[in-house]
Amino acid sequence: MLILQESCIDSSSAALVIYTPVDLPALNIAMSGQDTSYIPILPSGFAISPDGSSKGGGSLITVGFQIMVSGLQPAKLNMESMETVNNLINTTVHQIKTTLNCPSTA
Repeated sequence: MLILQESCIDSSSAALVIYTPVDLPALNIAMSGQDTSYIPILPSGFAISPDGSSKGGGSLITVGFQIMVSGLQPAKLNMESMETVNNLINTTVHQIKTTLNCPSTA
C-alpha cells in the first residue's frame, strides 16, 4: 500500500494536505496504461487556516475523510462504524496538534 499525497500553502497562509491510499497492484495497472476506472481513489485530508482573529495566532482545522463501506446503506451505519470514524478523526486531529506543538484545550 502506498499513499499518494499533495500539499500546498496558499497566499493567505492556509495549508492543505490531501492524500489517498493506493495498493501496489492498482498502481501497476495505472502505470502500465491499463483501464483505471475501477480503482477506488478516495481522497482524504485536512486544511489548516488562520482563524482571522486580530488577537494573534489562532487557527482553524478542517478534516475530511472518505471511507469505503461495502454492503451498507448510509442510513444503516451501525454504532461500531460511527465509533471507528470518530476515533479516526480524533486521532488525526490529535496527531496534527502534537506535530504542530499546539496546547491541549481539554
